[in-house]
Amino acid sequence: MKVFILAAGQGKRLLPMTADRPKSLLDIGGQTMIGWQVQELMKANVVDEIVVVTGFQAESADAEVNRLQALYPDCRFKALFNPEFATADNLVSCWSVRNEMDRDFVLINGDTLFEAAIFQRLIDSAAPSPVTVTIDHKAHYDEDDMKVRLDGARLLEIGKTIPMEAVNGESIGMLMFRGEGPKLFVDALDSAKHNPQPHHRWYLSVVDDLAKTGTVGTREIQGLEWCEVDYPLDLKWARQMVSGWVQNEAGAPAQDTSAVAP
Repeated sequence: MKVFILAAGQGKRLLPMTADRPKSLLDIGGQTMIGWQVQELMKANVVDEIVVVTGFQAESADAEVNRLQALYPDCRFKALFNPEFATADNLVSCWSVRNEMDRDFVLINGDTLFEAAIFQRLIDSAAPSPVTVTIDHKAHYDEDDMKVRLDGARLLEIGKTIPMEAVNGESIGMLMFRGEGPKLFVDALDSAKHNPQPHHRWYLSVVDDLAKTGTVGTREIQGLEWCEVDYPLDLKWARQMVSGWVQNEAGAPAQDTSAVAP
């Protein structure tokens, strides 16, 4: 399985911690965010290639990718630079590596931490759609959540502006593309890139377009641990979460992390 990690952004909402490094390289419990992502991905024993899309402070990201390559020699790592990272949203990051989307793959936001069971549940989908969005549920949603509207497991709509009364969950920032999914996504990215104002669109706006064709499904991961890191408080939650992982692996009593994910 091929995996793409979008890690081009600086993370300005975490300044001054991100003044000299992208947020994907912030220390979380003794390891970078990308380091945790790769560690959890490798537990599935199916990942043979990881492409990291870099941008801000790309040299530091390149060094981290090289470190991970040495740590996981059986997996092929690539760091590919998005030259438009400072002026464009992540649709352009995806478009910049479209030629690499040549087989089934999973796409992950570089600021999403997740336990291995989430990735495993996604790739174990019994009858996956060409595009599958990993979703979770919570009692309340805010303006910044990437909300979803569903018909059963089929995605009808994804975006931040869905009316609260129509919201059925939120995307956690992990998607799988299988079968015709990679080509559908690449074609949609290419079309969007040549339309007006592509620099101000998220790649999930393209997935929203695809949802209208009935080709996008969802996979629920309720009860499993994940965290999106955008703000300093998110960083605190993330560190608490990975501390629980470390204790569990060491055989120590686990901390209560039921309130970790915002």
